[in-house]
Parts: sequence; structure tokens; C-alpha cells
Amino acid sequence: MKRKLLFLTTFLTMALVATAQLSPETLAKRAKRKNLTVKEWNTDSKSKTRWLDHLTVYDEEGRKIEEIEYATYGQRERITFEYNANGKIEKEVVYDDRNKPIRIRKYEYNADGTKKKQFNYLPSGKLATVKVFEYMFSD
Repeated sequence: MKRKLLFLTTFLTMALVATAQLSPETLAKRAKRKNLTVKEWNTDSKSKTRWLDHLTVYDEEGRKIEEIEYATYGQRERITFEYNANGKIEKEVVYDDRNKPIRIRKYEYNADGTKKKQFNYLPSGKLATVKVFEYMFSD
């Protein structure tokens, strides 16, 4: 029992340090994504028709701020992301194929930076569901 507690305490301490200071690798990845837009295209093997499948947009800090999924008829789903002062996703808004909000997700985090709760709201602002994240370690 003491060993598990020691392991858990060590892990949480390391996680806190890791979230407080971004690793050089993470910073390098973000630097490469600054103001980046990625388009993914599909091509039909027979007709060689090409259509946009996915679009991802990153901000000036290299964080994903928008993701759009397309079907052959147009936009299928769009998600926008907002971040808190700690760089964690604070709010996601999911839009339908007509660009109308269908779901709003807000997040709460543990001290170690892991997700604690996800609150799912209807477009009207009414709370629909709450998802609680539980982390269990095994030997």
C-alpha cells in the first residue's frame, strides 16, 4: 500500500512539474504549428474527383482553435476550441452541417492537469450531462 501511495505521489508531482513547464519537444511542436492550416483531401480512385475531407486551424501559439470535418456534400461538423490561462481547453463548441451550435463542452481539470469533469450543454445553455474522469493505476 505504501509503495502504491509513493508511486502515485511521485507520478502526480512529476505531472504537476510537466504541466507547469512545457517540454522543449512540446514547445517545438507548437512552434511548427503557429498560424498553420492543415487541409486533408480525399480522391476517388475511379473518377479522380477530389474533395476536402478535414480542415484544422492553429493559432499564433500553435494551439488547435478550429477543426472542420467535411463530407462530399459539404461541412459535416465543426468544432471550435477556447483555452484558459494555463493553456488547457476550457470550452469546445460543436456545430452541425448548417453551422448551428449543437453542443457546448466545458472542462474542469485536476491539479496535475488531467481532466476532472466535462460539462455538456445544449445550445440553449441548459446543462445536459456531466462526464467525470477517473484515473486508476495498476501494478
